[in-house]
Amino acid sequence: MPRRSSDKPDKPSAYSKALGLLARREHSRRELKLKLRQGGYEGEEAGEALDRLGEQHYQDDDRFAEMLVRSRVAQGYGPMRLRAELKSHGLADARIRAVLDAAEVDWNAQAAAQLRRRYGAKSAPDAAEMARRAQFLLRRGFPAATVRSVTHADVDDAADDEA
Repeated sequence: MPRRSSDKPDKPSAYSKALGLLARREHSRRELKLKLRQGGYEGEEAGEALDRLGEQHYQDDDRFAEMLVRSRVAQGYGPMRLRAELKSHGLADARIRAVLDAAEVDWNAQAAAQLRRRYGAKSAPDAAEMARRAQFLLRRGFPAATVRSVTHADVDDAADDEA
């Protein structure tokens, strides 16, 4: 019997669905697994599809991590934020450290660039403004030592001001 235009086409395989998602952008294995589950694919079918994609090098958590780090560094985020985001994608701590080390980012220069972009070249006129700037960098994921060296603020006081 011919299919009418109102009939729904057959649901694509988990492999096809995951491949389509990867064609748009890199995904972590955990992220693809979640999207497949949300799409109604069973665990075994999804697992086999992800294994096959990994064997074919279409899905690679290392490549995903490197892409994410490059992207987030370009957006002005610090290493603590990157570490948390990579952890949420299911990457191991050792792999996260290796990817961040391989990025070879000067985090002090990155933090200083974010301050200039947000607040201009003028220095903070008072302690309250210095604390506000320090909190900005902390929220972006820069470590307290980096924030202290870039803003010359006492980060502990800045954290007290926000609480």
